[in-house]
Amino acid sequence: MSVRVRFAPSPTGYLHVGGARTALFNWLYARKHGGKMVLRIEDTDAARNTEAARSAILDGLRWLGIDWDEGPDVGGDVGPYFQSQRQEIYDRHLQQLEAAGRIYTEDTGAVRFRFSREPITVHDLVCGDVTFAATEEPDMTIRRPDGSYIFHFVNVVDDLEMGITHVIRGEDHLSNTWKHIDLFNALGQSAPTYAHIPLLLNPGGSKMSKRDEGAAIANYQEEGYLPEAVFNYLCLLGWTPRAEQEKLDRETLVALFDASEIHSSNARFDLSKCQWLNAQYLRALSDEALFAVARPFLVHAELQIEDEAMATAAVASVKEKVSLLSEFPEWVHYFFKDDSPYESDVVSKLRSKPENASLLETAAETLEAVDEWTEASIQSAIAAAAEKEEVKVGALMPLLRGALSGQMRGPGVTTIAFLLGREKTHQRILQAVSLI
Repeated sequence: MSVRVRFAPSPTGYLHVGGARTALFNWLYARKHGGKMVLRIEDTDAARNTEAARSAILDGLRWLGIDWDEGPDVGGDVGPYFQSQRQEIYDRHLQQLEAAGRIYTEDTGAVRFRFSREPITVHDLVCGDVTFAATEEPDMTIRRPDGSYIFHFVNVVDDLEMGITHVIRGEDHLSNTWKHIDLFNALGQSAPTYAHIPLLLNPGGSKMSKRDEGAAIANYQEEGYLPEAVFNYLCLLGWTPRAEQEKLDRETLVALFDASEIHSSNARFDLSKCQWLNAQYLRALSDEALFAVARPFLVHAELQIEDEAMATAAVASVKEKVSLLSEFPEWVHYFFKDDSPYESDVVSKLRSKPENASLLETAAETLEAVDEWTEASIQSAIAAAAEKEEVKVGALMPLLRGALSGQMRGPGVTTIAFLLGREKTHQRILQAVSLI
């Protein structure tokens, strides 16, 4: 039988990083085995479900590059893919349980499932064989008095009807899996193969909640992570690929994925590690590709892009210093704005010595006299100015950096001057002299 996996989110909030990782592991397993990925929306909680949440979940999955072979917006042969539209299917399976003598109705109108009261073993790809002793729990309610069904029942029916062969989900579901197997048995069907993946813990060691930093996939989009980097990082939470490096593309991750190698211990979430990995992906981009993904963040910061070649070079000049796309505006804004304020440490540096004004005036003169505006000629002019003023080049560079950019960090001074051009370079140096 071909592999069929599913991701079944409830549209009651944004796509949580834990849910995204569950979807990703299912996707990897399907793609590794040439199977199908099914997206099923568990929307029976009408009071909490929202269209905005459903859209956020689907958009988050698409942003990560997780597609599905059957489900909303795609269709398929075993729909509907919304639980709210599957009432007749659930009713039919309830009748089957009734015929088998496995349910009864209480005076309240609630319908309960008779447990088999036998030991049940879960054969789990991650946790190994887990045996649950004959339960003494009260029989399980599967339909409420108002006619709505509970999660455990519809979950089993949907997996059965949709031909799901492997259920990969969070470890927090393991304790209830024996109930699901009991239902499968009562319906005369074999249960899928289960793989319960480790929980995500926040840096403090407790289960990661919606309030924790890095919990919402949408935030990664807003803060300027590349989807490939987040995808890669999520793969490393609970699984260690057999590779010599951690930066791995999708094709490699699919080829290496093995559900039996997923860790049984909980995974510690580390946002700084994700940022580090994102930086590696940014630095691997061509200058043109980097500018393309950084551009929306520059525009959002109201930076006017008039010369795309210059803008591309400006962004590329700080690629080794930036971890997130959202950081680019603060690193390159002075290339696009003439009224950027001087940072306080720049003002202090410029005014630190009375001879600084003379040093900058001499630099302005030598730079204005440069014949061909190249980084090499700019470097030579700065060296000539330092020699004339009888100081080391190293004493002049911080002053020029502050004058040209208004800050003490960034690419090399010659790169800044080259990209700004002769006229703006001259103007900004003289403006700094006026400040002094």
